[in-house]
Amino acid sequence: MMNDSKVDTISRLAQWRIDSLGPCSFRRSDAFKIGIWNWYLSIEKNRYLYVRLFPEPCRASKEQPPIARFVLRVTNAGANRRPYISPVNERLLRTSDDFVWPVDSAFQGRFIIDVEFLDLKISPLNGGEASSIWPNQLAMQALASRSTLQSLARMLNEGIHTDVTINTSNGSLRAHKAILSASSPVFESMFTHNLKEKESSTINIEDMSLESCMALLSYIYGSINQEEFWKHRLSLLGAANKYDIADLKECCEESLMEDINSSNVLERLQEAWLYQLNKLKKGCLTYLFDFGKIYDLREEISMFFRHTDRELMLEMFQEVLTVWKPI
Repeated sequence: MMNDSKVDTISRLAQWRIDSLGPCSFRRSDAFKIGIWNWYLSIEKNRYLYVRLFPEPCRASKEQPPIARFVLRVTNAGANRRPYISPVNERLLRTSDDFVWPVDSAFQGRFIIDVEFLDLKISPLNGGEASSIWPNQLAMQALASRSTLQSLARMLNEGIHTDVTINTSNGSLRAHKAILSASSPVFESMFTHNLKEKESSTINIEDMSLESCMALLSYIYGSINQEEFWKHRLSLLGAANKYDIADLKECCEESLMEDINSSNVLERLQEAWLYQLNKLKKGCLTYLFDFGKIYDLREEISMFFRHTDRELMLEMFQEVLTVWKPI
């Protein structure tokens, strides 16, 4: 027997599967967590189907009320899925009266309600500027003390006692052998053994641009900001894999997990396969199959299968056989 109140979540997507409304005219979901808040969905059947989204009334929603930017979708379950998609909404949500979406359709049998959060901001009570909870820069700053990070950043930015040149595809940078070696066993090997990098004090990283390589050094020296990280995270992922920088690779995987959506899920799946990111790969497959988003990507999937690795294609078919739950 299905739990008609349970809401499944992944990344920024929540999905409520309803077996049947039956004689009921009102139903509310169980609480589900997205961001720092617990949320509810509710439906009310009248001439229209009214869908509401609201946060749980608690201390977090009272002291840090959310401004949500989101899209809702109601879909008939089964072979002929007909989605009803809301406009992109951006609302300050405090109570169940702050957002109501009327859907002009009578749903029979099973159907699915999706809510995809495009952004979540905290609305300050003092009337200041709202700040997004994504991405969270605090976790990155916790890697070392602020004073140490500032000193390392100064060493990089001012070129204090630099002893190695890095040649990129469109320019050169100066850095420190000791810091590079401490961050990467590959760099350490270059400067420890009798390799050309040790003799010339030069590293050629011609598969990265000057800007992307600067972002890599900023990460290694502890001075990268969140905007810079997000802008270059795919290049950083490639560098982390190439130079065996495990913590950077993990940061990139976690970041790519945070904003999986229909427009990037296939690209993310390819990256996960290429760099052996099992968590990201599982997240993409879950998004496609468990949450039924593969229905929305028929043409893209067809093109994807023409160019993707055969082993990845086989794994996707195995995922269909093992986790697909036909409705």
